[in-house]
Amino acid sequence: MNNSGKEKALNLNTKNKLYLQSNASKAPPSPKQPFFIGVAGGTASGKTTVCNLINSQLHDQRIVLINQDSFYHSLSDDILRNVNDYNFDHPDAFDIELMLSSMEKLKHGQTASIPNYNITSRKRIEPPRQVHPADIIVLEGILVLHDSRVRDLLNMKIFVDEDSDIRLARRIQRLAIEHGRDIQNVLDQYCRFVKPSFEDFVLPAKKYADIIIPGGGDNDVAIDLIIQNIRTKLGQHDLCKIYPNIFVICSTFQIKGMHTLIRDIGTTKHDFVFYSDRLIRLVVEHGLGHLPFTEKQVTTPTGSVYSGVIFCSRLCGVSVIRSGESMENALRACCKGIKIGKILILGQGTDGRQLIYEKLPSDIASRHVLLLDPVLATGSSAVKAISLLLKKGVLESNIIFLNLIAAPQGINAVCERFPMMKLVTSEIDASLNESSRVIPGLGEFGDRYFATDD
Repeated sequence: MNNSGKEKALNLNTKNKLYLQSNASKAPPSPKQPFFIGVAGGTASGKTTVCNLINSQLHDQRIVLINQDSFYHSLSDDILRNVNDYNFDHPDAFDIELMLSSMEKLKHGQTASIPNYNITSRKRIEPPRQVHPADIIVLEGILVLHDSRVRDLLNMKIFVDEDSDIRLARRIQRLAIEHGRDIQNVLDQYCRFVKPSFEDFVLPAKKYADIIIPGGGDNDVAIDLIIQNIRTKLGQHDLCKIYPNIFVICSTFQIKGMHTLIRDIGTTKHDFVFYSDRLIRLVVEHGLGHLPFTEKQVTTPTGSVYSGVIFCSRLCGVSVIRSGESMENALRACCKGIKIGKILILGQGTDGRQLIYEKLPSDIASRHVLLLDPVLATGSSAVKAISLLLKKGVLESNIIFLNLIAAPQGINAVCERFPMMKLVTSEIDASLNESSRVIPGLGEFGDRYFATDD
């Protein structure tokens, strides 16, 4: 990597501190809201290249790219007659109010009308571009981080930093050579407007960035780290910021499609079981990734040495009868010969949940335990099951609770009481209804899986 390792790949904040995080005061969006990314930086710094790389690497997500240039004010004929005296890099050149209202519509799941701005005529042309809500909204422009109201909408703020001489060379290449603009005019505009506006408005906004990328789109390491960070945030929920022991598997079109099928009331029993098993397998594999491991070197058939890891072998599964038994096959497929215990908990009287039956490995206290229950609703059964495991001598930190969907009420009940336990799920749903059923949910999982419903 050239340029001194691209200034160590990531130069974050003005103090050159290496980190990769979103603003601590900004929680990730709820599952129904887009993830907003703002990409700012000086002219020809590589903003568009960064946006295109994000778009190409997150191809399994619905992404919409919006350029701040779309919100330029249409110029009157009087201004056009002296267009060389107009500062296109000043905040007043943009219709910030329209941009804000458009972003708010997308945030709330509504379609937004984005102007079609013609760079030649300097006017908006009809019809506007209709933009539908997506998983990720990328807003790119030199002044994206200038207005505090825009910054407040963003879940991730990126500043693309590039040497001023390189930016000027790129601007000359783009405008004078590729688009036939007079080179003296390009230089005059740069000196009169572009450079002063960069120093007055663009550069000061750099301090608001969560991530600063030296070298723009050429900084492959920084782009890769940003993609990883985005994927992590997309798999998170607000509750993940409150409880660090919650782990939501990263959402993709495949996972969303399988959730759509198992939640559909019209899905056949065969399809429900098939797609539930696929999702359960993913949750189990994700949960196994949280087991302790040790490094190990092995020799491959080519005679080479491979440095890898081996996971803890002292583990067992415990399923909450009866829906939890639907997760046993996936666990057995991932862990050959694993012991699996059973717990039966039923609603009884005013106590909420009562332990009816338990059959657990005699040495369970010395094992890591994968607790299996596909739906976390109120959390009463989970609390009862975890309390039993603790009574049997299992360390709280050795319990990994696996489920397909979880309600916020259940998460609060379980994670507040057992902060050392890990909870792994594939989606966090909205809430519970008056009957304490998860909404939108997927119905009585055990009945649908074992075909015992009406």
